This record gives sequence, C-alpha cells and structure tokens, in this order.
Amino acid sequence: MTHPSDHRAYFFKIDTTIKKIRNALQKQFNETGFDLTVDQWVLIDHLHRNPGISQNVLADLTTKDAPTVTRMIDLLCKKGLTERRMAEDDRRKFLIFLTSEGQTKYDEVLPTVVDIRRKGWGDLSEDDYQHFVRIMDSIYNNISE
Repeated sequence: MTHPSDHRAYFFKIDTTIKKIRNALQKQFNETGFDLTVDQWVLIDHLHRNPGISQNVLADLTTKDAPTVTRMIDLLCKKGLTERRMAEDDRRKFLIFLTSEGQTKYDEVLPTVVDIRRKGWGDLSEDDYQHFVRIMDSIYNNISE
C-alpha cells in the first residue's frame, strides 16, 4: 500500500515556494536600496522580537549554524545595525542587540516585507492560514522526531 506522500514531492513545493518568496524579497530590497540580504533581515527581525539573545539562540531560531550567524552578526555590526554586549552573568558570552540604526532599518524595511507577505498570501483566508500552520507544524514535528 502506498502512502499519499510517496509520489508527491511536497518538500519540492515547499522549497520552491520559499525560494520564490526569498527572491521577491531580495529583489524589493535591492530596488529599494535597503543594503540588506534576506538572511540579514531574518536576523534583524529576530533581534527586534528577542533583544539581547545569544548568538547560539539566534542560530537556533534561524536554523543557521553558529559560524554563519557569527559572520552575519560581524557584518551587521560593521553596518552599525547590531552590537554585541557582554552578558552580565557570563563574561564569555555575548548578547546581541539592535542599535538605534538597526531599529530604524527594521522600521524602514518591515512595510516592504509585509507587502510581499500580503502579495504571496493573496485572498487566502484566516481558516486557510490555520490549516497551513497546522500542516507545516505537523511536517516539522514529524521530521524532528
């Protein structure tokens, strides 16, 4: 007996959709002159929502390896958008924060991100969103087991 997913490469659909969204975002970023990559935006977005997290937590949240996140944070620090502060409880650990310039960049870029999200979502409903999240969470959890 075959399983419904045996002949349906759902991961290919997920992957191509993600690439399409990333490409649309990067194109808008470039056309608007934001001087950011989509990956840099993802870090900025997480830092906006979680100020003062460690690089390791940031790596986990973004599913990127620690050396990649370190390089990206280095670049964002050079751009003046983030800063590292030594943790008070552990002098070997650094916490990452957006600078005021980083917060300004977040505020400047967010409307473009929201526009792309809305365009992608189109006329899908809240009910569609709830089904989508449930399915994606289920796939994620199944793979994580």
